[in-house]
Amino acid sequence: MVSIARKNLLEDIPRFLVAQAGIMFAVSLVTIQTGIFQGFTRSSAKLINNSTADIWVASDSMVYLDLTLPLPLADVNLAQKVPGVDRAEALIASGGMWRHPGGEIAPVRVIGFDPQGELFTPQNLIQGSVNALKEPYTVIVDTNNYGALHVKHVGEQAEVNSLPVRLVGLTQGNRSVASNPYMFTSLESASSYLSSGKTATLSCKTRTGSRDIQCTNVYEQSNQNSTSTPKPLASSDPITYILIRAKPGENLQALKQKLDAAIPGSRAYTRAEMIKKTQTYWQERTGIGYLLGLGATVGVIVGVIIVGQILYSSVSDHIKEFGTLKAMGASDWVIYGVIIEQAMWMAVLGYVPGTILCLGIAAWTLASQGILILITPVTAISVFGLTVIMCIGAAVFAIQKVTRVDPAIVFKA
Repeated sequence: MVSIARKNLLEDIPRFLVAQAGIMFAVSLVTIQTGIFQGFTRSSAKLINNSTADIWVASDSMVYLDLTLPLPLADVNLAQKVPGVDRAEALIASGGMWRHPGGEIAPVRVIGFDPQGELFTPQNLIQGSVNALKEPYTVIVDTNNYGALHVKHVGEQAEVNSLPVRLVGLTQGNRSVASNPYMFTSLESASSYLSSGKTATLSCKTRTGSRDIQCTNVYEQSNQNSTSTPKPLASSDPITYILIRAKPGENLQALKQKLDAAIPGSRAYTRAEMIKKTQTYWQERTGIGYLLGLGATVGVIVGVIIVGQILYSSVSDHIKEFGTLKAMGASDWVIYGVIIEQAMWMAVLGYVPGTILCLGIAAWTLASQGILILITPVTAISVFGLTVIMCIGAAVFAIQKVTRVDPAIVFKA
């Protein structure tokens, strides 16, 4: 019966290629959509992966990594005094406006940390050094943000808000699709960037010859001199997170409770909890999962329609052969086996090139854009199972036609 399935499958090569193209499309769409969702979810916690901290202390109003309220720097000293804490460091993470000398502007995520600290270091540094951030207004960005920030080489300059920027280092693969481009700098420089910029005041005046009052926003530069050295942080200056390294053997859940009690208005999270909270936000509180899932569903529907149409046409073209098998005493299950095996061959021969294509696209996207399309072994196996189910499900349409075949059709002209 295997020879019959193969013969029916390969008898009409153009039809066979059309069927395989449809399956490849379905496999590719499902795999890419799933990979984008998983890659997006993982990249949303990219900043957390730059840290070796056991616990992150955030405002008790934090929604996810990029949406929280600030804490005062004084809380770092409070955390350091908690029994069981080995080291506490401040981290600043807030938005800024990048301005290239050519006039282009772009949003950035200003990440301020202690260059001499131990709990946070930008990953995959390929040029420059973290120690260079000790100099005022120096930054490190990722190579995958060339297009957005318009800088490619160490030494190039730009502005963030109203203060200068000098590029002293480059990372690779340190990009989060869920966030604006990261700009790593020292705590002092980050605080200066975020407290600079322009403040708006409302200016109103009466129009000439009219009683109408016209109001406009007047922007003024902040008092900070753009060429001055960043001032040391005061205890009241805002930070975003406190990174905690626990002493060896310390119970993290118990330490979290101590930190919550010692620092008013805060809540402590383990590294795993911080990642989960951020990823859960993107998975459940946004429409990204729904949209990507919808695209994958469309791919499956298209695949079922194409495979079902091809199998149905194949059965129709070989209806006399199936009638002959019935006349020879073959049971319905034997005939069903031929059709299902034909569907299985279509599934395998469409899945393999489709998966290879997806792996190639994922590698190219990561290398050229820094965007992770995550195709795990579990994803690959799941998509293969879905492909088999899709093809066998499509074979049901063809089986319905064979079920009604009259063996006497063999003797008809």
